[in-house]
Formats: sequence, structure tokens, C-alpha cells
Amino acid sequence: MLIKFIRILIILSFSANSLFAVETVITGNTNQNSVRCEWDNRNGLPCLKITKPIPNTSEFSKIGLKGYIITSREIKESGASDINEVLEMIPGINLTQSGPKGQQTSIFTRGTNSNHTLVLLNGIPINDQSTTQGLHDFGVDFAQTIHQVEVYTGPNGAHFGPNAIGGAVNFITAGDFKNSFEISGNNNKNKTISGNYTKITNDDWIINFKGGLVNSETDSAIKDGLESDKLKNFSGNFNAQKWLSDNVKFRSTVYGRQTIAEYDGSSVENGYEGDNLMYAAQFGFDRHKQDLEDYLTIHFHKYDREYDEAGTLDEYLSNAFIARAERKMQLSNNFSFGLGGEFKHDWGEFQNRGSYSASTKGNVNNTSVFSNIGFKPFENTTIALYGRSDEHKTTGLNNTRKINITQFVDKFKFGLTHSTGLRNPSLYELYGTDNWGYSGNLNLDPEKSESNEIFGEYKIFENLSVSLTAFKSNIFNHVEYKNNQYVNDSTKTDLNQSGLESRIDWQGESHKLSFLSTSLSSKKTNGVDQLRRPEKTYGLKYEKDISTNYFGPIKFRAKYQHYGKHWDTHSSNYSTILMDSTDIADISLLKNYRGYNWSFNITNLFDESYQRPHGYTQEGKQIRFGIRKEY
Repeated sequence: MLIKFIRILIILSFSANSLFAVETVITGNTNQNSVRCEWDNRNGLPCLKITKPIPNTSEFSKIGLKGYIITSREIKESGASDINEVLEMIPGINLTQSGPKGQQTSIFTRGTNSNHTLVLLNGIPINDQSTTQGLHDFGVDFAQTIHQVEVYTGPNGAHFGPNAIGGAVNFITAGDFKNSFEISGNNNKNKTISGNYTKITNDDWIINFKGGLVNSETDSAIKDGLESDKLKNFSGNFNAQKWLSDNVKFRSTVYGRQTIAEYDGSSVENGYEGDNLMYAAQFGFDRHKQDLEDYLTIHFHKYDREYDEAGTLDEYLSNAFIARAERKMQLSNNFSFGLGGEFKHDWGEFQNRGSYSASTKGNVNNTSVFSNIGFKPFENTTIALYGRSDEHKTTGLNNTRKINITQFVDKFKFGLTHSTGLRNPSLYELYGTDNWGYSGNLNLDPEKSESNEIFGEYKIFENLSVSLTAFKSNIFNHVEYKNNQYVNDSTKTDLNQSGLESRIDWQGESHKLSFLSTSLSSKKTNGVDQLRRPEKTYGLKYEKDISTNYFGPIKFRAKYQHYGKHWDTHSSNYSTILMDSTDIADISLLKNYRGYNWSFNITNLFDESYQRPHGYTQEGKQIRFGIRKEY
């Protein structure tokens, strides 16, 4: 299939003249963030900065954080409707979804478990404590009201806090400065509507609202199933900010989304319905002085999930309150320092009235302090040190650290990183009960990790660069289910991950090509492969602006992804089964005509039939048309 896909690219490349180059979907690492600016109308010229500064990073310590940024423009031009489509091309990220859009989705970052990826909203953690192990379901997140996505791979507990053993995903909810309205639809009864509105008031308030609706009806999630599965998603965010003085700014965000989706069992068309509601509110103050930045954020979020299984209603509730303060200082041209603290209170309860008749009710506190130092002992050498201490209600005091050394030599950049991470037990692991004899375990220790990586980047020519990252990590005290209780694994090392991530970027005069690949080994201590972790994944992205005689300039994008063979659990007999590899190709065309942005997208171009995980059929070929107006 890859050969067939490349042939299509070659034909398109030589069939028309090109106009200019375009950006890649992944804009690179966080050192490139300086191109963004801040909403600032003190001088009468508003300028939009999308994201708050990365938590626990001062100016020179940023270099030790490996990240990928997908901007609002790139999300729009890709034609992605849900977050899964945004994340799937990032090296080290694997996703499995139990059926079509809106179904439960797990993420495996660098081979770690789903609950080892921390999810953030504007830099504040929002993992769902109403789930069994405190993971985040990416299947209910849609892209209409997410402005930007930032992905950080590798243990980042010292940066972001507990749960970032595999990495962290940061959703940015700010809106575009340009007002806009967009509508799209495809051949599978999938319709989306979104809009953005921004206003600067006479007294200098900057107000933004962004909302979106997804309404779809897809084929059954069950292989060879006949029943269609329906989905509705509503999402919106409201942002307001104002400079209270020359150096103090007030900011606030309210975000909410609701996903109502029908779902099936792994082998039976049940026609069940899930209602997943989440909303969050943030406000804070930023103070900026020469060589000094202060940030204060107050945050609250709530999850409310209901599942109707043939008249039996199960409800899961969780809440979180977070207060965070941080200071960053630029002490000299070669030295920066940051410190801060955070208090987090989680509380919740859920009731399962089905066969398990399970319930949970409890609360935990986590208080943390953190700091970082970045300095340049030599002109081409940067050293970054990070440290964090977390005091948890049940697990006590635990520390995480990170050390990074980066060296620049002409066109070559390389470095070494050593880091640790941790995951504290979820509310259910601590306080849950059911009628099968399960009871929570208040004596659980936190899961911990230790990781080392080496990376290098070489700019072969001005328009050609290659980067490699080799990593190895161990996870200790892994929490597993045994004898009606969650317990810490008794072996010294429970999970081992190692791998190699590579990327090649070529920028031609008129087009751009990116190749990304990951080789991964994720095993238990006894040598058994972890499920749903392919050894080989790679992808190809191609972008080109072409000129046609009749339609004028058209932007063309193409994407190909190979998802390698991997082990999974059989949906009927629960045996271990080897799953075949899959090859998925997408293309899109974008055209600006008379002030409107028109888009045409085909996903799963060759109508590949596959299951991921076993028993759940993924969507076939989808043809989507869209129109967007900015004003």
C-alpha cells in the first residue's frame, strides 16, 4: 500500500506547478515557541499567544523538554474532527479505540499504560478520577474547540507532576483572534459545526467564545454488525482577560464538553448509551516584569459519566480543585531559575448498579513544591535540572527529578536526559468496593519510573534535517489486580520499555516531506510482550501548494501511517492473539475561493478493514466536505 500511496504523491507533485511551501503538522520541539506572542492590546495592536508558559520551566530549562506542537491552523487544515486524528502521527504515541468516533480510546505513550499519560488543560492536570485507574478517555475529546495540542513524551513528573510516567498531553482552549464559522459533512452521516467569536471591548477586555457540535451515525463497532452507532458531541469554551496594569493581567477560561454515544460490547451489539460530561473553570493572574514572571492559577473541574445498559443506570462522578503558583526568574544571560507550588484535592463517587454493583466514595490531597535551574556553563552547552516533591494523602512524600545536558556543535545538536516519574493510586484503587469481594487498598505504594534517553539532531542541509531519540525506561511497583484487590507487583521491575524514535524533515522550494518512525519494545519482567504495543510504527506526511489552470492555487496534504503487528486479547475467548499490521492513507485538498476556505478530505483512502482492539471494527473510507469563513 505504501508504494501505491507514493505513486499518487509523485503524480500529484509533477502534475502542477507549486506556489509556496507549507508547515508540517508537527511544528517541532518547544524551543520554537518564541514565534508565538501574547494577546496584548496595551499598544493598540492585539497579538494572540495561545498557551501559558510550560509549568516548571524557566527560560534555559525549556531545552530539556521534548515536545510536539499542533497548532489551530494545522488542526483545521488536516480535517481532523476528533483528538485521536490529531495525535496519531506523533512519534511514540499509539492509540486504540473501541469502535468509531466517540468510543473509549486508550493511549500508550512510549509503551507505557494508558494511565501513565497525564492530560492537562492549559497546563493544569485533568485526568478523570472517576475511572478505575484515573486514566483519560481520548475518545470523547473533539477538536472543534481545542485551539492547540502540545505533546511531551518521556517521564515528565518533575515538570507536570504525578501520572506523567509516559508523557503529557496539554489541551489549549484559547480561541482564534479571527472570527470564524465552519460547517462540514461526510458520506457517513457525520456533520460538524463550529464557530469562533472574539471581541475587544472599549475598556480593554478581550472576550472570546468558541463552540462546536458533532453529530454522526456510523457503522456498528462490532465486526459484521448491523446496528448503527450514533454520536453527539457539544463543546465550548469562554475566555476573558484584561490587563489590570502595565504588568498585571487577569485571565479566565470556562471549558465544557458533552459526548453522548451509543456503544456495544466486544462481541455483542448491545445498543447501550453513554453520556460523558466534563466542565472546567480556571482563572488567574500573571505578572510580568523585567527578568521576572509570576503566575497564579485557580482551577476546578468535574466529570459526570452515565451509562444506560438496558435500563440499568451507572453513574460516575469526580471533582478536583487545584491552586498553583509559580515564579520564573532570568538571573543573567546564562542562568534562569523557577520555583512554585501546587495543591490538588480530588473527591468523587460512583455507583455501578450492574452485575458488579460497585461503588466508590473518597478523597485525596496532593501538595507539591517544584523548582528548576537552567544555565549555560559554556557557549554551546546547556544544563537543565528539575526537581519536584509531592506529599500525597495515602502514599506520603515522593520525589521526582530530571537532568538534561544539551550540546550544540555547528549543525549538530545532541544531549542526554535522566528522569523519574510516579503515579499515585486512583480513588477506585484506594476506596472502591463491589459485590464480588473487591475492596480498595489504602496501603498501595505509588508506581515509579526511571528513564534514560539520548538524542541527536543533524541539519544535513539547510532544507534537510534528521533527528534520533533512543530511550529506555523501567516502571517499578506496578499496580495490578490480584485476588479481588489492587496490589503492587512483587517483582523488582514490572515493566520495561525501550525504543528508537526517528524523524526526517525535507523542505523543498515548493513542498515539504516528513517521515516519522518508532521502534518499540514493551515487555513485562518475564519477557512477555505488553498488549497493543506494535514494535514498528511509521508514517509519511507530504504537503504541497499546487497551481492548476482552472482552479488556481490549491493546497494538497497527504498522510500515510503503518501500524505494525502487535499482541491483543481475543474478544470472545480472551486468549492472546497476534494482530495484523494496518496501513492507512489520508489525503486533503484546501482552497480559498471568494473569501471562503473550502476543504475536501478522504480518510482511509484505500478502505482498509481492520480492528483495533480485537472485536471492534474501525471506520472505512470517509469522504468529507467542509467550508470555513473568517471575518
